[in-house]
Amino acid sequence: MKKVSLFLAASAVAVLGGVAIAQQAPPQPMSFFVTSVGLGKGADLGGLAGADKHCQALATAAGSKFTWHAYLSTQGAGAVNARDRIGQGPWFSAKGARIAGNLAELHGDTLDLARLGNSVTRVTAISEKGDPINGVGATPNQHDILTGSKPDGTAYTDAADHTCKNWTSSGEGSAQLGHHDRAGGGNISWNSTHPSRGCSQENLVATGGAGLMYCFAIDAK
Repeated sequence: MKKVSLFLAASAVAVLGGVAIAQQAPPQPMSFFVTSVGLGKGADLGGLAGADKHCQALATAAGSKFTWHAYLSTQGAGAVNARDRIGQGPWFSAKGARIAGNLAELHGDTLDLARLGNSVTRVTAISEKGDPINGVGATPNQHDILTGSKPDGTAYTDAADHTCKNWTSSGEGSAQLGHHDRAGGGNISWNSTHPSRGCSQENLVATGGAGLMYCFAIDAK
Protein backbone atom coordinates (compact mmCIF):
# COMPACT_ATOMS: atom_id res chain seq x y z
CA MET A 1 0.00 0.00 0.00
CA LYS A 2 2.87 2.35 0.87
CA LYS A 3 4.50 1.67 -2.50
CA VAL A 4 1.28 2.56 -4.32
CA SER A 5 0.90 5.75 -2.29
CA LEU A 6 4.50 6.75 -2.94
CA PHE A 7 4.04 6.04 -6.65
CA LEU A 8 0.89 8.15 -6.81
CA ALA A 9 2.56 10.99 -4.88
CA ALA A 10 5.58 10.93 -7.18
CA SER A 11 3.32 10.90 -10.22
CA ALA A 12 1.38 13.88 -8.90
CA VAL A 13 4.61 15.83 -8.31
CA ALA A 14 5.80 15.01 -11.81
CA VAL A 15 2.51 16.13 -13.36
CA LEU A 16 2.41 19.34 -11.35
CA GLY A 17 6.01 20.01 -12.24
CA GLY A 18 5.22 19.56 -15.89
CA VAL A 19 2.29 21.94 -15.63
CA ALA A 20 4.49 24.53 -13.91
CA ILE A 21 7.09 24.27 -16.67
CA ALA A 22 4.41 24.51 -19.34
CA GLN A 23 2.98 27.64 -17.69
CA GLN A 24 6.31 29.48 -17.42
CA ALA A 25 6.25 32.74 -19.37
CA PRO A 26 8.34 32.76 -22.54
CA PRO A 27 11.51 34.87 -22.40
CA GLN A 28 10.98 38.54 -23.10
CA PRO A 29 12.41 39.85 -26.38
CA MET A 30 15.21 42.40 -26.22
CA SER A 31 13.94 45.97 -25.93
CA PHE A 32 16.99 47.72 -24.45
CA PHE A 33 20.71 47.60 -25.14
CA VAL A 34 23.95 49.55 -25.15
CA THR A 35 25.41 49.82 -28.63
CA SER A 36 28.21 47.33 -29.13
CA VAL A 37 30.07 49.91 -31.23
CA GLY A 38 29.85 53.63 -31.80
CA LEU A 39 29.85 55.36 -35.16
CA GLY A 40 33.53 56.21 -34.78
CA LYS A 41 33.06 59.96 -35.25
CA GLY A 42 32.91 60.94 -31.62
CA ALA A 43 29.62 62.62 -30.72
CA ASP A 44 28.83 63.41 -34.35
CA LEU A 45 26.03 60.90 -34.76
CA GLY A 46 24.31 62.58 -37.67
CA GLY A 47 21.79 64.10 -35.29
CA LEU A 48 18.94 62.14 -33.76
CA ALA A 49 18.11 60.57 -37.12
CA GLY A 50 21.62 59.18 -37.48
CA ALA A 51 21.65 57.88 -33.92
CA ASP A 52 18.28 56.17 -34.37
CA LYS A 53 19.49 54.63 -37.62
CA HIS A 54 22.50 53.17 -35.82
CA CYS A 55 20.33 51.68 -33.06
CA GLN A 56 17.94 50.25 -35.63
CA ALA A 57 20.70 48.68 -37.71
CA LEU A 58 22.32 46.97 -34.72
CA ALA A 59 18.98 45.74 -33.39
CA THR A 60 17.83 44.43 -36.78
CA ALA A 61 21.14 42.60 -37.25
CA ALA A 62 20.50 40.97 -33.87
CA GLY A 63 17.08 39.76 -35.06
CA SER A 64 14.80 42.37 -33.48
CA LYS A 65 11.51 43.29 -35.16
CA PHE A 66 10.94 46.36 -32.98
CA THR A 67 11.39 50.03 -33.88
CA TRP A 68 14.36 51.54 -32.05
CA HIS A 69 15.38 55.01 -30.88
CA ALA A 70 18.53 56.30 -29.22
CA TYR A 71 18.22 57.68 -25.70
CA LEU A 72 19.38 61.23 -26.48
CA SER A 73 18.15 64.74 -25.74
CA THR A 74 18.68 67.83 -27.87
CA GLN A 75 18.80 71.53 -26.95
CA GLY A 76 17.63 74.89 -28.24
CA ALA A 77 14.65 75.56 -30.48
CA GLY A 78 12.61 72.40 -30.77
CA ALA A 79 14.52 70.70 -27.94
CA VAL A 80 13.73 67.02 -27.48
CA ASN A 81 13.73 65.07 -24.21
CA ALA A 82 15.34 61.64 -24.31
CA ARG A 83 12.55 60.19 -22.17
CA ASP A 84 9.93 61.27 -24.71
CA ARG A 85 11.57 59.25 -27.50
CA ILE A 86 11.69 55.73 -26.11
CA GLY A 87 8.12 54.51 -25.74
CA GLN A 88 6.43 53.47 -22.51
CA GLY A 89 8.15 50.17 -21.64
CA PRO A 90 8.61 47.68 -20.20
CA TRP A 91 12.20 47.09 -21.35
CA PHE A 92 14.37 43.99 -21.19
CA SER A 93 18.00 43.27 -22.04
CA ALA A 94 19.25 40.85 -24.69
CA LYS A 95 19.33 38.19 -21.98
CA GLY A 96 15.83 38.89 -20.68
CA ALA A 97 16.78 40.94 -17.62
CA ARG A 98 14.09 43.46 -16.71
CA ILE A 99 15.40 47.04 -16.91
CA ALA A 100 12.30 49.02 -15.97
CA GLY A 101 8.55 48.69 -16.32
CA ASN A 102 7.83 52.23 -17.42
CA LEU A 103 9.24 55.74 -17.74
CA ALA A 104 8.54 56.66 -14.13
CA GLU A 105 10.45 53.64 -12.84
CA LEU A 106 13.30 54.18 -15.30
CA HIS A 107 13.81 57.76 -14.12
CA GLY A 108 12.76 57.53 -10.47
CA ASP A 109 9.97 60.07 -10.89
CA THR A 110 8.67 59.67 -7.34
CA LEU A 111 10.57 59.44 -4.07
CA ASP A 112 9.69 55.78 -3.67
CA LEU A 113 10.73 54.95 -7.24
CA ALA A 114 13.94 56.92 -6.83
CA ARG A 115 14.76 54.90 -3.71
CA LEU A 116 13.95 51.67 -5.50
CA GLY A 117 15.90 52.57 -8.64
CA ASN A 118 15.83 50.96 -12.05
CA SER A 119 17.82 47.87 -13.02
CA VAL A 120 20.45 49.47 -15.25
CA THR A 121 23.70 47.93 -14.01
CA ARG A 122 26.93 46.60 -15.45
CA VAL A 123 25.31 43.16 -15.55
CA THR A 124 22.11 44.20 -17.32
CA ALA A 125 23.29 47.10 -19.50
CA ILE A 126 24.74 44.84 -22.17
CA SER A 127 25.01 45.05 -25.94
CA GLU A 128 22.53 43.90 -28.55
CA LYS A 129 24.68 40.79 -28.88
CA GLY A 130 24.35 40.01 -25.19
CA ASP A 131 27.97 40.96 -24.50
CA PRO A 132 29.07 42.99 -21.47
CA ILE A 133 30.29 46.56 -21.92
CA ASN A 134 33.60 47.42 -20.26
CA GLY A 135 33.25 49.41 -17.06
CA VAL A 136 35.51 50.70 -14.31
CA GLY A 137 38.46 48.35 -13.83
CA ALA A 138 38.33 46.96 -17.37
CA THR A 139 40.67 47.96 -20.20
CA PRO A 140 39.61 50.04 -21.95
CA ASN A 141 36.96 51.55 -19.72
CA GLN A 142 33.92 52.34 -21.88
CA HIS A 143 31.29 53.16 -19.28
CA ASP A 144 30.60 56.71 -20.52
CA ILE A 145 27.32 56.60 -22.45
CA LEU A 146 26.13 59.58 -24.52
CA THR A 147 22.79 61.00 -23.34
CA GLY A 148 22.82 64.82 -23.30
CA SER A 149 20.21 64.55 -20.56
CA LYS A 150 19.44 65.53 -17.01
CA PRO A 151 18.74 62.71 -14.51
CA ASP A 152 14.99 62.93 -15.19
CA GLY A 153 15.60 62.31 -18.90
CA THR A 154 14.88 65.86 -20.01
CA ALA A 155 16.97 68.29 -22.06
CA TYR A 156 19.16 71.02 -20.59
CA THR A 157 17.79 74.53 -20.97
CA ASP A 158 20.88 76.61 -20.14
CA ALA A 159 23.28 78.15 -22.66
CA ALA A 160 26.00 75.52 -22.27
CA ASP A 161 26.43 72.77 -24.85
CA HIS A 162 25.46 69.39 -23.39
CA THR A 163 24.83 67.59 -26.69
CA CYS A 164 27.84 68.32 -28.92
CA LYS A 165 25.75 70.66 -31.03
CA ASN A 166 22.80 68.31 -31.03
CA TRP A 167 24.92 65.31 -31.99
CA THR A 168 26.53 66.87 -35.05
CA SER A 169 29.96 67.85 -33.70
CA SER A 170 33.16 65.84 -33.42
CA GLY A 171 35.13 68.94 -32.44
CA GLU A 172 33.93 71.79 -30.26
CA GLY A 173 31.42 71.30 -27.50
CA SER A 174 30.64 68.77 -24.80
CA ALA A 175 28.15 65.98 -24.16
CA GLN A 176 26.49 64.92 -20.92
CA LEU A 177 27.28 61.29 -20.14
CA GLY A 178 25.88 58.52 -17.99
CA HIS A 179 27.65 55.49 -16.50
CA HIS A 180 26.13 52.14 -17.47
CA ASP A 181 28.00 50.45 -14.61
CA ARG A 182 26.84 53.00 -12.00
CA ALA A 183 30.43 53.53 -10.88
CA GLY A 184 32.87 56.45 -10.77
CA GLY A 185 32.38 60.09 -11.60
CA GLY A 186 31.13 61.20 -8.18
CA ASN A 187 27.64 59.70 -8.52
CA ILE A 188 25.93 56.55 -9.75
CA SER A 189 23.64 57.98 -12.40
CA TRP A 190 23.07 55.79 -15.41
CA ASN A 191 22.10 58.76 -17.59
CA SER A 192 23.65 61.96 -16.21
CA THR A 193 26.99 61.68 -14.47
CA HIS A 194 29.38 64.26 -15.97
CA PRO A 195 30.20 66.14 -19.19
CA SER A 196 32.68 64.87 -21.74
CA ARG A 197 36.04 66.56 -22.24
CA GLY A 198 35.08 67.29 -25.83
CA CYS A 199 33.22 65.83 -28.79
CA SER A 200 35.97 64.04 -30.72
CA GLN A 201 36.40 60.30 -30.57
CA GLU A 202 39.75 60.84 -28.86
CA ASN A 203 38.18 63.01 -26.16
CA LEU A 204 35.37 60.54 -25.54
CA VAL A 205 37.87 57.72 -25.18
CA ALA A 206 40.04 59.83 -22.87
CA THR A 207 37.19 60.29 -20.39
CA GLY A 208 36.24 56.61 -20.33
CA GLY A 209 33.94 56.12 -23.28
CA ALA A 210 33.70 55.03 -26.90
CA GLY A 211 30.77 57.01 -28.26
CA LEU A 212 28.25 54.38 -27.19
CA MET A 213 24.51 54.98 -26.68
CA TYR A 214 21.50 53.46 -24.98
CA CYS A 215 18.90 52.13 -27.43
CA PHE A 216 15.25 51.46 -26.53
CA ALA A 217 12.47 49.74 -28.45
CA ILE A 218 9.71 52.32 -28.69
CA ASP A 219 7.01 49.74 -29.37
CA ALA A 220 7.90 47.26 -26.64
CA LYS A 221 4.90 45.98 -24.65
